[in-house]
Amino acid sequence: MTLLYYHPSFLDHDTGGHPESAERLRQIVLELEETGLSQRCVQPDWLAADGGRLATVHSAQHVAALEQLASRGGGMADADTVVSPASVDVARRAAGAVCDAVARVLAGEARHALCLVRPPGHHALGDRSMGFCLLNNIALGAQAALDAGLQRVLIVDWDVHHGNGTQAIFYDDPRVGFFSAHRWPFYPGSGAAEETGTGDGLGTTHNLPLPWGTPRKTYQQRFRLELEDFADRIRPELVLISAGFDSHREDPIGSLGLEVEDFAELSTAVLDVAQSHAQGRVVSVLEGGYNPPVLGRCVATHLREMLGSREAGD
Repeated sequence: MTLLYYHPSFLDHDTGGHPESAERLRQIVLELEETGLSQRCVQPDWLAADGGRLATVHSAQHVAALEQLASRGGGMADADTVVSPASVDVARRAAGAVCDAVARVLAGEARHALCLVRPPGHHALGDRSMGFCLLNNIALGAQAALDAGLQRVLIVDWDVHHGNGTQAIFYDDPRVGFFSAHRWPFYPGSGAAEETGTGDGLGTTHNLPLPWGTPRKTYQQRFRLELEDFADRIRPELVLISAGFDSHREDPIGSLGLEVEDFAELSTAVLDVAQSHAQGRVVSVLEGGYNPPVLGRCVATHLREMLGSREAGD
């Protein structure tokens, strides 16, 4: 079984004319319905993340500042990040989806889950919002897995932007491997190959910075080879994906020249690693992708690989 997380309230994070808009999810949902992919998944109910869960990753001051901004009618959490009156409730529901997916996958209810959430999360730091992100969904999911007793979790981030928030949160934690393939140099300025962790976490961060113009085949080959080598060292019990699709060549914000079909290759590479090390257990979480029709096709391709892997594996 593959779990699919979506809720209409995710559209209530009102960003106006911002690139990270509700239209992104509308197009994804439409594509999955028209292709019949959503009907092949189980769509569970879940609860929003409570304060105790948020506190495992985020400071109380950060959460309080977001709540205060929303209660005043919204505004800008930073130069790029919109908060509307409903945004904090939406972000809590998004974080809750990822944590619920982790719990269900670990309990054996499903091998795979895809969380179609917004706002995205991988730029959010422990103590502040950044880059369209309010709460770090993937980090909260990883921490939930650790709290459930896992010793080793792997996060794979293929968003075109480096997941600086996720890296920072686990930079000294030996239990969480962080693998990021991203455009370089590019926003947010982090993600050099030399950034490999610190303290007990030294060696548990692996960055794959890719310059503009990298051939698609080179991207695919390096992604698979370096991910497999890293996973062999981490030996994860669960794999999480920060699934951004803004490296598509038609994305207005990112782009690394990829086509829709390239995300099938990336998905397969991650699923293969999970099969080798983590009993096939994968939770994928939506991050970027700002050309809504293209984003819908990319997500459908990603989900199709998850469903296909499930059928082949069973």
